[in-house]
Amino acid sequence: MSPGPSALDPDGFHRLARARRDVRTGFLPDRDVDDATLRRVLASAHTAPSVGHSQPWDFVVLRDRAVRARVRDLVHRHRDAYAASLPRARAAAFASLRVEAILETPVNVVVTCDPTRGGRHTLGRYAQPRMGPYSAVSAVQNLWLAARAEGLGVGWVSFFDGTGEHELAGLLGLPAHVEVVAYLCVGHVDGFADAPELETAGWSRRRPLGWAVHHETWGRRGLPGEEPMDLINETVDAIVPASAQARTAARDHLDRMTKPRGSLGRVEDVAVTLSGIAGVCPPPLPEPAVVAVFAADHGVHAQGVSPWPQEVTAQMVGNFLAGGAVVNAFARQLGAEVCVVDVGVAADLDPVPGLVPRKVAAGSADMTAGPALTREQARAAVEAGIETARDLVAAGNRCLLTGDMGIANTTAAAALICTFTGADPAVATGRGTGVDDDTLARKTGVVRAALERHRPDPADPLGVLAAFGGLEHAGLAGLVLGAAALRVPVLLDGVSGGAAALVAAAFAPAAVDYCLAGHRSVEPGHTIALDHLGLVPLLDMGMRLGEGTGALLALPVAQSAVRALHDVATFDSAGVVDKDA
Repeated sequence: MSPGPSALDPDGFHRLARARRDVRTGFLPDRDVDDATLRRVLASAHTAPSVGHSQPWDFVVLRDRAVRARVRDLVHRHRDAYAASLPRARAAAFASLRVEAILETPVNVVVTCDPTRGGRHTLGRYAQPRMGPYSAVSAVQNLWLAARAEGLGVGWVSFFDGTGEHELAGLLGLPAHVEVVAYLCVGHVDGFADAPELETAGWSRRRPLGWAVHHETWGRRGLPGEEPMDLINETVDAIVPASAQARTAARDHLDRMTKPRGSLGRVEDVAVTLSGIAGVCPPPLPEPAVVAVFAADHGVHAQGVSPWPQEVTAQMVGNFLAGGAVVNAFARQLGAEVCVVDVGVAADLDPVPGLVPRKVAAGSADMTAGPALTREQARAAVEAGIETARDLVAAGNRCLLTGDMGIANTTAAAALICTFTGADPAVATGRGTGVDDDTLARKTGVVRAALERHRPDPADPLGVLAAFGGLEHAGLAGLVLGAAALRVPVLLDGVSGGAAALVAAAFAPAAVDYCLAGHRSVEPGHTIALDHLGLVPLLDMGMRLGEGTGALLALPVAQSAVRALHDVATFDSAGVVDKDA
């Protein structure tokens, strides 16, 4: 009989689990892993649970340096291909990372899966064929924990696409039906870091447990023993005003830099704003940066407010994902990433890299006939934006840019702007994609009719979003709130970004402290929104494209402002006489 619960050491196990690391540096290549130790580690891996007790794993132990050198060369080829796919800022960060220790460790272990093991009647696999590889991952987990208990470091090498896995299988002589689950580098180390190496290097952040625990149904988040929290309320409660102390420190530092005081004009204001956001001077560089393009369709399109067919929304999403839009060209030039969030496109979109599927509904309803969204839909879209911000920041991004795509979305933006600012539709409604005078008059009348029909309370931002939409505006508002809660700057794009910032400010006025207006759109409602928010645009280029293009053009201004704080000498450090001293 196995020992009872009292014979176990739960605290010790939890310490072990927390201390496990994916190790890439600090291995001791001249210290071997003896056979007895390796047998104990593999024995623990072999006790892992598996679907139907099929035990689909096998372990290929590699000690031969020549074989491992061939694997290392294969990994380097695929690593370089991955690096070439990265935006410039990400590629620079990746170049500084150590990603494998194939030759620095005395032994490599390949964990494989035979998805046919156990035959066709394996318990639990009939309905879920993927359970075979999932079970093999449990063996990897056991191996990793056992190695840590033995004082061994383990590093997971994952730079294999389908072609790479085929080449690796050939090197190892694997049968065609056997899959590679994990390639692990195992060896003694000079110590274990307090945090994962990718986290300490700034590549990514650990997600808090509270983000990952759901009660009874998806979205009811909270730790065990706590009431499920309201994601919007929790996020709003986490937003505090930008640091006045850091802003003052930035002003003082700028005045001591080797230049005439105030000579950088608005760039100095940007440096001060970004210091206040970060709560420290100098703040971290706002890179890597990512444009989150929220895409959705609008029922008000039926009122003839745009000459473009609604299908263009989905077609342009495909263009973004293929890299063929203006936002992609600008992002490539600046080394930024583009991700597309489908929060409400009317068409079904195929899963492809770069697409974040968060569809709340297949577009909104016609705001002139009734509410554009239900309150539940509006809430879900705001929450999707908060989650997107959290995920992008956890992935290591230090600046979020707003982007949007949705035929007829400037109509919804105008209604939102009028509600929160009190502007008249005749003043706030613009030509959007370039409509003629008759269409502009019709569009203005549609906005006026929707405002008169719903008359939502500006103090109830969910109610305003429900009245007018759109799903992308709700998502962008959530993006602003999520970034503000994490003290990450948001560069706003055009009129839809401005409308979304008004919504975010209605939820949490301090959220505006974390926003920079990238540019001034020629859409008249955008200037109204920015004035109401107290934001001065960095650029005024006569643009009205959307997509995040104006925010991208302003990104180098923000990055240069912070770079100046980091790199420019002060009068004291440079030995230069300050005339005002």
